[in-house]
Amino acid sequence: MENKSILKGGLSIISQCKKETNDIWHAHFGAAAIASYFFMKDNNIDEETARNMYSQTRMMLNKKKIGEMIDDKKEIDFQIAENMIIKSLEQTIDELHWVGYNVIYASLSLLAMKELQKWGDNQAIEGITTLILSFRKTIPGRSWIGYTTKEVKQLSFEDEIKSELSNPTQVSQFILNELSKFNSIYRAESHHDLIGHLLTYSHAINIMYDLGHIDIFQRGIRPLLKLVYVLRASQKLKLNTGITLHSPIDRLPLIQSKRANILPTENIFWIKDYSEFDWDFGHVFKFSYSYFNHIKRAPDYKDITLEKFRYVINS
Repeated sequence: MENKSILKGGLSIISQCKKETNDIWHAHFGAAAIASYFFMKDNNIDEETARNMYSQTRMMLNKKKIGEMIDDKKEIDFQIAENMIIKSLEQTIDELHWVGYNVIYASLSLLAMKELQKWGDNQAIEGITTLILSFRKTIPGRSWIGYTTKEVKQLSFEDEIKSELSNPTQVSQFILNELSKFNSIYRAESHHDLIGHLLTYSHAINIMYDLGHIDIFQRGIRPLLKLVYVLRASQKLKLNTGITLHSPIDRLPLIQSKRANILPTENIFWIKDYSEFDWDFGHVFKFSYSYFNHIKRAPDYKDITLEKFRYVINS
């Protein structure tokens, strides 16, 4: 079941986010709609499951839309739009900004536009580039275990570690291996949420490689490694012992994340009404798409990571 209207709805939210809200966050829901489309397309989802997932996506778009859906005849070619978006991303790709959402928004927008071939006029594309450019000089994130925001910003790495990650398969293997090492996963922005964004940000740079932007992929590795290194500090934690928390919203004691007994590939997962908690800010779609995309690239890692993923996804 493919309905490209959710791609247009998602792109419309991303494009209008900065203008309508003067912020970067509402675009989460646009990115989530795009992730939903490709999750259904890439995972051979059966018709009933796809129908329920589409229903959730459409409900989210209706609730979260800002302005009108951009769907007119003054559309510009994908290649022109792509060049505009890549040019804006080149100005923010070298550092970690808000756990990688500059790259997540850019990659999912490009993926959607390529699928549509044409979408949006010059003003619509400029809405996306303005959003991406607004990440300049922003912080890496706000919630961390074992590090302050300043320390995360100052992290540096050995080039030989970076050079080992030269294609998407290696990145997926590397990230899934990191996921497999967590003893406990806590329900917190600094933990389960950050792990989810590790999956999503790494997936975003893989998408850039798929689209032929090898330079963007390579430049995105260093910011990705910041997330990896910070999360390593919490892989072996025992329940609320030795936790140094830096966050404006997380509080000790942290609570272990609830295990999802059903997975996003199952129909029953999408029968629940996720609008009750805002689709976990769209993460219910994005984390699902990214995890299963990594598994497609590195299937040998499914057995050691699927149980961990159950504590990341919210069901």
